[in-house]
Amino acid sequence: MHKALLIALCLTLPSGALFAQDNGLLPPNVIFVTSTGFWEESGGAPQPEESRDDDKNAKTAAPGGRRGYYKLIAVRQEDGTAQVHLQQIASTPTGPEVVSSAELEEFTALKPYVTDIRPETSTGITPQPGMFATVYLKTEAGATEPETWTVLIDELGDIKIERATN
Repeated sequence: MHKALLIALCLTLPSGALFAQDNGLLPPNVIFVTSTGFWEESGGAPQPEESRDDDKNAKTAAPGGRRGYYKLIAVRQEDGTAQVHLQQIASTPTGPEVVSSAELEEFTALKPYVTDIRPETSTGITPQPGMFATVYLKTEAGATEPETWTVLIDELGDIKIERATN
């Protein structure tokens, strides 16, 4: 009975509320989630062992500084197209905490059918602050090959979204 109420509630929430659930369940319209890259507010360059995502090898940021990683999330809409959201996640002693969450309007304007989102590396280790991910999408449902777009966040936090060129 409780699960049915929870599912009904998820279906009535706006998409922004989908990311704030504490019950551990993701709604079925979340089609891709990729965590990648890192950021830190301390300003110092991380040592190689600080780039690791596992807790036993991660060192804490300088006092007062925060650090974390990025997430790209594709959310399917009723018409089959998707919105792509970017989240900045802080790594805290009590667990991950959402620092910011925003819809990437560049993708929304395309009304894309997102077919995949991939991080730059599957190891979780990146050599410098920032993020690089690839979004595969179709602008027409019947298209046979997807377009490739990149989302780049540099070490200063500037975001660049563009069609990939090979």
